[in-house]
Amino acid sequence: MEENNFIFALDIGTRSIVGILLEEKDSHHIVKKVILKEHKERAMLDGQIHDVISVANLIQQVKEELETSYGPLQQVYVAAAGRSLKTERTTVSMNIEGRRLKREDILHLELMAVQKAEEQIIEKYRNVKTNYFCVGYSVLYYYLDGEIIGNLLDQTGSEAKIEIIATFLPKIVIDSLTAALNRCGLEIAALTLEPIAAIDVLIPQTMRRLNVGLVDIGAGTSDIAITDEGTIINYGMVPVAGDEMTEAISDQFLLDFPLAEQAKRQLVKGDPVTFTDILGFEQTVEYEEMVEKMLPAIDHVAEQISNEILQLNSFKSPKAVMLVGGGSLTPLLSERLADRLQLPKNRVAVRDVKAIGNLVIEEEMNLGPEFVTPLGIAITAKKNPIRYKTVFVNNIPIRTFEFKPLTVGECIVQAGIKISQLYGKPGLAKIITVNGKARTISGTLGMPPILKKNGIVCSIDDSVEDGDRIIAQKGKDGQSTAVTIEEFIKNEKLTVTINGQSYFYEPNVKVNGQSVAPNYEIKDRDQIEWEEKKTIADLITHFHPKLLKSNGTFVITVNGKREEIPAFSRKILKNGMEVSPNDPVTSGDDIQIINGERPTVEQLIEQKGWMAEETLPITFNGQPVNLTKKLTKIYRDGKELSSDEIVSPGDQITIEREKFSPFIFQDVFRFVDFQIPKEASGKYKMLRNGKEATFFDPLEAGDQLEIKWET
Repeated sequence: MEENNFIFALDIGTRSIVGILLEEKDSHHIVKKVILKEHKERAMLDGQIHDVISVANLIQQVKEELETSYGPLQQVYVAAAGRSLKTERTTVSMNIEGRRLKREDILHLELMAVQKAEEQIIEKYRNVKTNYFCVGYSVLYYYLDGEIIGNLLDQTGSEAKIEIIATFLPKIVIDSLTAALNRCGLEIAALTLEPIAAIDVLIPQTMRRLNVGLVDIGAGTSDIAITDEGTIINYGMVPVAGDEMTEAISDQFLLDFPLAEQAKRQLVKGDPVTFTDILGFEQTVEYEEMVEKMLPAIDHVAEQISNEILQLNSFKSPKAVMLVGGGSLTPLLSERLADRLQLPKNRVAVRDVKAIGNLVIEEEMNLGPEFVTPLGIAITAKKNPIRYKTVFVNNIPIRTFEFKPLTVGECIVQAGIKISQLYGKPGLAKIITVNGKARTISGTLGMPPILKKNGIVCSIDDSVEDGDRIIAQKGKDGQSTAVTIEEFIKNEKLTVTINGQSYFYEPNVKVNGQSVAPNYEIKDRDQIEWEEKKTIADLITHFHPKLLKSNGTFVITVNGKREEIPAFSRKILKNGMEVSPNDPVTSGDDIQIINGERPTVEQLIEQKGWMAEETLPITFNGQPVNLTKKLTKIYRDGKELSSDEIVSPGDQITIEREKFSPFIFQDVFRFVDFQIPKEASGKYKMLRNGKEATFFDPLEAGDQLEIKWET
């Protein structure tokens, strides 16, 4: 029928099989016929055919009914059920000491994680002897030295780690599907995945830059796919769907499962539902009451779907969610899902076949959201089929379905080659002891693998085509690092300047108690010793043992209390900055030692901030006079010291301080040579600033004093 542009597609589901016949015409898809047949028994379970013969019989009925109107059908477009997908979450790490991470390193790390996830899948389902194809993976977190980091590119540290979620399709699903079709005389024209089929018709390539979730809610399971950055980034499934609602109705109203299913389908119309329970009583239940009884089941399904969406989308809500499938018609489900994803109500919507572009329905058909995926299979399987490729890895043929563009790295994973084993091993480390402490001399890093595609060097993320030949060779192992004593102690050799003179220090090294030549190559477990010179004090003591022999700190006892005065203590300058003797020293440092001075009493008083004397400038009988009063007296061994006497370290001194009191008029006579005029009589006047005063009047700076005698 291909010459007539007819497309025959089958959606083989858990509850039913849908057959669709399309015709392509002028870039439109015309729906010629849709046939739905329900399984009479559980021939399907979680997307996998359990009874090939029963499923084949139902396919035969659909095929024959279509052939009655449109002639023989030999090829069919089908999809592997999204609920057949298996997901696995895993973490792997890589030692990255001495390495700056490149893009190839990150890809290797991701593929190591995919490989580990595949091993976990095989172990988990070890009773099922089948191969698994990785159809996608998503990085959840990158870690650097135990901390989450946004991007590992160009990072350095000790350990890089990655956590991914990977999705796999078991080969047995394809095998059983092929077997059922072959019994009906049908060949697979093309294959797709159900989530891809639904996304392809609802979310075209131009929309996939948006982070959108699509949920196909069937009878037993809900299939989920996520788009972002122009592609489908992840798939998933939860084992809850429409049957949860059927079981809730069955439990609440005492109905057997088939009657509960009928009641659920009537409920979608929003009308009262009439049924007869297992006790024979007929009931009519209003729409609102039945929905209220179903709320726990609705919330349970919404919670399971939202949790899976968040996990598949790196624990953040997508921008919007589209619901398809018969279960999407469940009352209040879209609202409850929006609440859990913290999205506006209008960002979670049910989509039906009207949302499919360029689709023409020829007959009068009631095609709701449950027909989106079957139509998607018919349209997508031909337009974007999953191809079966054979690629040779190290001359071993690897056959795989191409669910997305295959890369060299993914083919290596499918070949069972351990990505981690392709890296050269790091060279052996040497464990030595240096001055009593354990040290490690790491070997050189191993080289990355050598990858070639069709004889040309390639990278791990290069795409592959059918028939490509890939060679993956292990990178060269690293070597044990050869280090001589001279190289090892190069940072211990110092050239410094002390008080303007240059000095060179080289430690005297012993290995295992013996002196060795500079070119001695350090061996594993060697015990290396030398006298470490790390501080200024170490070097000065080495070159000038007497220079720091004395304490150098200026300390005296004042009124019985010990006081240190740094201003008169010895100073050590390193590169012009004052430092402690215990400050570390490096090659090229300029060190100056400035010995402390012995201060005079005047310098000591000034440094301590004591007030030595009070001075008051005045004018007496027209002549300037400075009145002074001593406020601080310093005694040593009971003797008062003059201002120019020297104070030495270790001196015990006593300080007496006078309380401040103002100068008075009569204090002037201690500082002037006053003579009574010969012609003066016995009467006089004391004037302060032109006004009469007494001997006891207090004075202020600048006062003008006079004594006038009567002649």
